[in-house]
Amino acid sequence: MFATPEQFAATNKANIETLLTLANSTFASAERFAALNLNTARSILEDSIANAKSLLGAKDVQELLSLQSALAQPLVEKAVAYNRSVYEIASQSQEEVSKLVEAQIAELNKNLAVALDKAAKSAPAGSDVAVAAVKSAIAAANSAYDSVSKAAKQVAEIAEANVAAATNATVKAVTATAKAGAKKAA
Repeated sequence: MFATPEQFAATNKANIETLLTLANSTFASAERFAALNLNTARSILEDSIANAKSLLGAKDVQELLSLQSALAQPLVEKAVAYNRSVYEIASQSQEEVSKLVEAQIAELNKNLAVALDKAAKSAPAGSDVAVAAVKSAIAAANSAYDSVSKAAKQVAEIAEANVAAATNATVKAVTATAKAGAKKAA
């Protein structure tokens, strides 16, 4: 498969660069998750302190109930925003890895085609049928991979749309509940 040590070294270098790209992508995602979690924890702590002060300052039960209803909505909205951010980070990471895998598969297919052509040139007479069968099998496998890849992308798009719809429905439900609770308290 490798005609020279230089080709072997070049292939190893390309593989190492691919692994480094993957590692850098993974670390960047981990950094984004860590920053998101730290910022969220800080925000929750600050909000909890402010909410506790508000609740402790309530003069009667009606005001306490009204404050509880009013404080619930921002918490749910922040939880939804956090989950949305987690989903975005995960989606972007998956997209980067997919692009890397697709590039590797394209390179592998190219190398395989070159190797088959070399083998066909040095193969004995009459082996054209076998080489054609192998090329046909490779083309079928590539076609199947493309179909699966497209289907996976469609599923991801549908899931993203469903997550957005569920998020919006949750926020609307909490808003309606908070308004109803505020009207009862008043």
